[in-house]
Amino acid sequence: MPHQSRYALLTCLASAAVVLAACSGPKPLPPGTSEASAATLAAHQQVRDTLPFSDDRDFELARRGLIAAAPTVDIDRNGERIWSAQQFDFLAQDAPDSANPSLWRQAQLNNIRGLFEVVPGIYQLRGFDLANMTLIESDNGWIVVDPLTSKESAKVALEFAFTELERKPITAIIFTHAHIDHFGGALALASLEQVQSGEVPVIAPEGFMEAATSENIIAGVAMGRRAQLMYGTELPVAADGYIGSGLGKGPVMGSFGILPPSLVVQQTGERLNIDGVELVFQLTPETESPSEFTFYLPQFKAFCGAELVSRNMHNIYTLRGAQARDALRWSHYIDEARQLFDQSEVYFASHHWPLWGQQEIQTFLTQQRDIYKYVHDQTVRWFNQGLNADEVAERITLPDSLAQTWSVRGYHGSLKHNAKAVYQFYLGWYDGNPANLDPLPKATSASRYVSLMGGAEAVLNAAAAARQEGDYRWAAELLNHLVFAEPDNEEARIRLAAVYRQLGYQAEAGSWRNSYLMAAQELLQGPPKRGVDLVAMHDVLAQTSVDKFFQSMAVRLKAEEAEGVDTRVRISFSDLDQHYLLWIENAVLHYRAVEPDSGTEPTVTLTLTQPLLVKMLTGQLGLRDTLFSDALSVEGNPLTLLNFLSLFDQPDGKFPLVTPG
Repeated sequence: MPHQSRYALLTCLASAAVVLAACSGPKPLPPGTSEASAATLAAHQQVRDTLPFSDDRDFELARRGLIAAAPTVDIDRNGERIWSAQQFDFLAQDAPDSANPSLWRQAQLNNIRGLFEVVPGIYQLRGFDLANMTLIESDNGWIVVDPLTSKESAKVALEFAFTELERKPITAIIFTHAHIDHFGGALALASLEQVQSGEVPVIAPEGFMEAATSENIIAGVAMGRRAQLMYGTELPVAADGYIGSGLGKGPVMGSFGILPPSLVVQQTGERLNIDGVELVFQLTPETESPSEFTFYLPQFKAFCGAELVSRNMHNIYTLRGAQARDALRWSHYIDEARQLFDQSEVYFASHHWPLWGQQEIQTFLTQQRDIYKYVHDQTVRWFNQGLNADEVAERITLPDSLAQTWSVRGYHGSLKHNAKAVYQFYLGWYDGNPANLDPLPKATSASRYVSLMGGAEAVLNAAAAARQEGDYRWAAELLNHLVFAEPDNEEARIRLAAVYRQLGYQAEAGSWRNSYLMAAQELLQGPPKRGVDLVAMHDVLAQTSVDKFFQSMAVRLKAEEAEGVDTRVRISFSDLDQHYLLWIENAVLHYRAVEPDSGTEPTVTLTLTQPLLVKMLTGQLGLRDTLFSDALSVEGNPLTLLNFLSLFDQPDGKFPLVTPG
């Protein structure tokens, strides 16, 4: 099977796990254009004047229970350094001109790392990855909650914990929800054989495996490319570059794995006793994750909020791209948790730092409940009065009772894009104005706008005037038209990059800052030179049901070449005793599971094993290895199979986002 056919079976998986290579470095901006402007400095001062920076209670909470600080954390993969915590040491300084003081404060809090005692018997490792790893002492060992993003970070964090805690067996693993920064490091804790034998139970909410392995398999390439901007994966870690995500320091892009749950929680109120530790669960599906739960530990009077709640406003819509989340349902589940677990004396979660005291926890949960309901209710109020999504986002403001609360500030989500998400959830993309029903493509309309404005020089002059006045949003709009009208206009790119940097410096949301700064970098050096590292996803793909691969194929069929094709391909997995028939009808790929003697005669049959398929998909087996493998055979004309596979696109995730494609 030729090299190109490997990618005809799978789109990239798990946007949070996208690994995109750093390029050779951005072209420098002209002198002065990367420095914070007077308008940016004024915006920063307004933030300082508006928010309660004298309140340093969060710093006390984030340091409480520190057993051992971790000033040095180096994480390697195959001999290559992939994470170094000390690169964030610059965060010890006061907020620089190049960062919103509120976001800087959040980045400092997220940089307090080490091993912490939440209460005796519950410990957290914070600052080793995007998320937290929690250890709960059981009768005979440790229950591990959310084992980080990668095997490498999970291993380093666990070893650090065991320098202070007794090294005992892992007695269970809990996945609170189906995002990779909470399960990707599982194979550092236990093997598949240990789970299957019952030695190490894995506990997860209903629908976990489906959500974990398929959330991004259809739209994975686009999500992955956009996630690069949201998470700032190519930005230098620096005061004028990447400082964090708001949710944490950032995912450690090592090797990712997953373990199938052996115990699935199916309803709220369900109780489990795991090695002497009682857990009471609350299912919270279709909130922050399609599959998620929180839980309560009665013997500790401790509530784990998973990612239903965290110390910031979360995403109702995530900039990497995903279905808009149900803000009303999200608010409901927080209120339910507030009532179900009202005896909680300590709160901890998958991100950020804990809280202690019943009243403090109740207040926190009330504020978290109300931020999502407020955004929901006020957005609906305004669109029912005729405002479109952009107008709602411009109109909506928080009441002081929420705006002055650090734990609901928009460090990960933002008030503006969450309001647009609520609009989208109910009304979709169309705002009811027929001018927006069938608009011209962006490059076409941009050329006409530039011509109407008097040409490139006039646009540059108008943008320069806007920039001089600190009107960066308007300057960006003008220059974006020019970049799309004249993609080779270097001056337009440089000036737009400079404007994006100012917008990034002003942004309170880490996702906005990263997106602006990454856009500036792309304008100067182009899109990434490498796509997704599928080898890192090998262990996740190995646990992905094979029918998901065919879903991926269907959305990459080149319809313009497929009309009239009547090839029928049977793919048989000899190790799974599963067989699928693939065929094209009306330029649409269909598939279904079949029995080998179903009577439907395929044009060609491909027989292989699932492990071989995964190795092919991840590029670990080349053409020669594949052809000579005993695990693969072709019945029928191999050329027919190759022609069939040539009908599918091979997206690589390297397309431009801020310039014409």
